Amino acid sequence: MISTSATWLAFLVFAGTMTYAGVKDLATMTISNRLVGFLLVAFAVLAPLAGLDLSTIWSSILVASAVLACTFAFFALGWIGGGDAKLLPVAVLWLGPALALDFVVYASLLGAVLTLTLLQFRRVPLPVVLKKRAWSSRLHQPQSGIPYGAAMAPAALLLLPESHWFSALL
Repeated sequence: MISTSATWLAFLVFAGTMTYAGVKDLATMTISNRLVGFLLVAFAVLAPLAGLDLSTIWSSILVASAVLACTFAFFALGWIGGGDAKLLPVAVLWLGPALALDFVVYASLLGAVLTLTLLQFRRVPLPVVLKKRAWSSRLHQPQSGIPYGAAMAPAALLLLPESHWFSALL
């Protein structure tokens, strides 16, 4: 009973938190350390309760650590923001090694679409109604970055049904 309940809770926590992270990144261009920390703690608590075996947990940690090393290198080079560098490996931790590459590819493709959309958005004058909104003015500024959390969230949600969390519910 605890396994099924913990699995449902994990499924909902991850989906909800990733959705929140994507929307928050789009609106504020930030992904908080608390959000990433919450996902780490939730995984540490819920993975064993949901019945994930130790090899799955450890392989998820190993792959997420490798992804963290890569994303921090990208951050050091100025290619991605610090929040993005932390959220991506935590999402990989949750999705597991089998979906890690798919997640990176999906997030990259969605990130490319987001980037091209924002570049086009920044080329046209901002309507008056949007000028009054801090989030749209921030997104419209050519020097502002790309909120990749807004691409990672749907990528994670697209793959979540293929994850070990979902298969444990069937």
